[in-house]
Amino acid sequence: MYELAALRERRAALDLVATEADRARAGSGRLVLLRGATGTGRTALLEAVAEQAAARGTRVLRARCSPEDSEVSFAAALRLLLPGAEFAGRTGRFPDVSDGLDDRTYAAQLWQNLCSFAADSPLLVAVDDVHFADELSRRWLVEVARRIDRLPLLLVVTERGQYDIDPPSDGLAHALSPTLVRTHTLAPLSTDGAAQMVRADFGDASPDWVEDCVRAGGKCPLLLRALLDDLRAEERDGTLPAGVPDTCAALYPGAYQAAVSWWLDSAGPATAGVARALAALDGDGDGTEDGHGLAELLARMAGVDSARVPGWLTAMTRLGLLRPDPEGRPGYAHPLLRDAVLSGWSSVRRQAAHRTAAETMQRRGDRAEAVARQLLRAPVVGVPWAVGVLLDAAALALRDARTDDALVLLRRALDEPMPAARRATVLIELGSLEFAAARSSAGIPRLAEATRLPGAAQDRVRAAVALGTALARQGETRAAVDVLRGQDEHLTDHPDLARLLGTASALLSDHDRSIREEAYHWLSETAELSPEAVGPAGQALLVRYDATAGRTSADAAMRRTRALLAEPVDPLAEPFLLGTAAAVAQWADELDEAERLVRRGLAGQRPSLLHPMHLALLNVRADITAARGGYGELLADPSAGAGTGTGAGGAGGAEGITGRTWWPGGARSQPSGPANVHAHAVIALVETGRTQEAARLADGFDLGLTRDDSWELNRFLYARGVLRAACGDPAGALDDFLECGRRQTARDVVSPVVTPWRSAAAECRLALGEPQDALDLAGEELRLALVWNTPRPVGRALRVLGTATGGRRGLELADRAVRTLREGAVATELIPALIAQGRQLVAAGERSRARDPLREAAERAERLGAVRLRALAEEALREGGSRRAATALTGWEALTGSERRIAALAADGRTNAEIAELLHLARRTVETHLTSTYRKLGIRRRAELATALTERSAEATETTETTGATGATGTTEATGAVGVRGT
Repeated sequence: MYELAALRERRAALDLVATEADRARAGSGRLVLLRGATGTGRTALLEAVAEQAAARGTRVLRARCSPEDSEVSFAAALRLLLPGAEFAGRTGRFPDVSDGLDDRTYAAQLWQNLCSFAADSPLLVAVDDVHFADELSRRWLVEVARRIDRLPLLLVVTERGQYDIDPPSDGLAHALSPTLVRTHTLAPLSTDGAAQMVRADFGDASPDWVEDCVRAGGKCPLLLRALLDDLRAEERDGTLPAGVPDTCAALYPGAYQAAVSWWLDSAGPATAGVARALAALDGDGDGTEDGHGLAELLARMAGVDSARVPGWLTAMTRLGLLRPDPEGRPGYAHPLLRDAVLSGWSSVRRQAAHRTAAETMQRRGDRAEAVARQLLRAPVVGVPWAVGVLLDAAALALRDARTDDALVLLRRALDEPMPAARRATVLIELGSLEFAAARSSAGIPRLAEATRLPGAAQDRVRAAVALGTALARQGETRAAVDVLRGQDEHLTDHPDLARLLGTASALLSDHDRSIREEAYHWLSETAELSPEAVGPAGQALLVRYDATAGRTSADAAMRRTRALLAEPVDPLAEPFLLGTAAAVAQWADELDEAERLVRRGLAGQRPSLLHPMHLALLNVRADITAARGGYGELLADPSAGAGTGTGAGGAGGAEGITGRTWWPGGARSQPSGPANVHAHAVIALVETGRTQEAARLADGFDLGLTRDDSWELNRFLYARGVLRAACGDPAGALDDFLECGRRQTARDVVSPVVTPWRSAAAECRLALGEPQDALDLAGEELRLALVWNTPRPVGRALRVLGTATGGRRGLELADRAVRTLREGAVATELIPALIAQGRQLVAAGERSRARDPLREAAERAERLGAVRLRALAEEALREGGSRRAATALTGWEALTGSERRIAALAADGRTNAEIAELLHLARRTVETHLTSTYRKLGIRRRAELATALTERSAEATETTETTGATGATGTTEATGAVGVRGT
């Protein structure tokens, strides 16, 4: 079988030998040199030549040279000329080494014997692997080649011809005139020839299976034959093996591995070293931009001269054993071939080679990621630059949202010696990532170790804040606060840091009601005695507390907050101030200002480090999105709604932020319960008409298992109540709303700016036929809303109170709710207010007046994608005897504010990654918004955006010039929520 495969594409060589054999029989002999790389079938071809000659009546002398005979004088010649059975009748004495002849005389005697063989009949002398022949035999064969041109003798010799790292010795024909030699070089199998070889064994194989075999065999008959033998051994009951494995360990009985080992041994130790160095680098990228850089690296790793490595790479690529990757770097044609080359290298030598590669790459200034890849496979280096490279590579991995890669790099960095302060930094980042990735206690021991290391006070505070954040998210709020307070003894000379820990303690206490009460009591007393003792960030927390407790108005809160923002603040405390101020601004319906504060806060954060304000900023961002009615944004990518703030791509999504999965398949085991992002998702699903999905999400959490007592759980109870109410379960919804209210009130959170549970519960009371209880709840909601006094909570409370009141008074309250909400900057609450106003008008018998608010509500709901509200508006229209014509959700007016912002940036030439980084969104969210924008604008590609926006600008200018100042109010009302959110 091997011989047939080797001869599959060797017709030219056989024809050449046949032609020269005819010449030899005519008395004009010549040397035919068959050269080829290891495994190209030289031996099989020579055997075929000998058989062909014997079949035509030519006598054959054969010899196969061996490395073991290289030191034995005339060993190859004697193998040829020792009498055999076919020469038993020949007369004459064969010279013996014991005769004491000198080399020249002995060679002459051998020549005479060869001539005597040729005198009897035409003769073929076949010598295999002449490169292994001893020196005297090689000289003798050269002399034979010079003298056989008048003899009926054909000398056919095979010689290894392959580009190796060590330059080969001169070939047999080096000193011969070209007229005395016919040389034929054996090429590797063609792709078709190799495929035919595979199909000869496995006729039913698929094209992909055949191609896989051809690549693993490298178009080398030796390797391909060995591979097919191994695969044949794996065949069971005529069934093909699953495919070519990637490792030799999965291949039995091992003929392929043995063939590769023999191929490497034949090439010599220098070539084998380079081949194995390439196998070690293959698949990782080498960090170089050209072939010269790779050649230098391989030479360093193998300890050889780099001058010949490029030639070897080229030669192996031409042979089919290597193939270039998409960037042009050579690598092994198949993982199995790479594994077979690499498996012969001991782990010690392999690690040493990787260290050499790392040192070489670092010295020449290669990219940190490329150097780090080598360090990951090397033993401890013990030099400062190694730590720096690993940390730089980890930072790049985090930037590109490759959290798993960053974890590996940081763990490897800890193996290297480093100062305690730097070790603390690595431990904080690693512990933070481990905790966020697994949402378990994995990173807590790392963070605890960082708090115990000696170092700067700021580093100890960072470690303590990270550890406290992890413990609080695990439901261990008391332990979290104790960790922060335990640092006080180290901060006697750092009052600013002690103040920071007090602020962090107050924030982390949000996870536990009793601890929260203690923390804010201390904060309040301290601020009264000495405001500077709590600093601007602590005072901002007290403003936030007063806002939720219903003790201040939005105007007063914003004046105080803006004054605090103008004060100087320590960089470590600034995130606390910005996040708290953003929350207050969001409640006050100052959404643009809140968004700016969130961006500032996220820009100053390292998302890879645990910090309580990082998640708080993300939550405010989600609240802003929800307030604008960005349901699609919240659902297209939860991390966009929550605002990961992790730079390009929004690393980690909701899971990277909170450690909880977005769609909680295993959420029942989460002790810390649902997050704010889940509450927003439930409501967004309800509003977009996907109640079944919302129910699956809500049911994924077993609230009985949670140890968390934070506001996030209360927000989730409210969201679940919204879902139950939408599903026609007012009693179940009322239970959730009242439980939310009970828990909120116990935390001294009574203002409806956080969760308007009273209004929601009042609507459930009405549905259950309990109007007086509904009136009480709605009245209390309005009273508290008027304390804060912004359109959103006031308008909402007026709407529900009007519905509960009914009659003319109820209609007056509904009209007042609509007027109030039209004056506000957030229009999402205007839709249900318009529906309530329309229903009140229908109930009062004023059906014609009811049509306008109900149609406006339906149109606004359609723009927002609020399917539930649109259905309610259309239902009310039908009840009032009107029908609303369907409007296509297309055109500029159909774009949401986020879609407009993203479209404008894209039209300005920004890439998706740049837009994501600028707006702190995930890149997938940007792509989703652009796809929606293309559909609504009726365009197909990005290049058409600029034209569409230019046309829109021209239309807007024409409209402004036509309507003048008198048309402003009507235009604003027509554009509705989009007009507000698009600014």
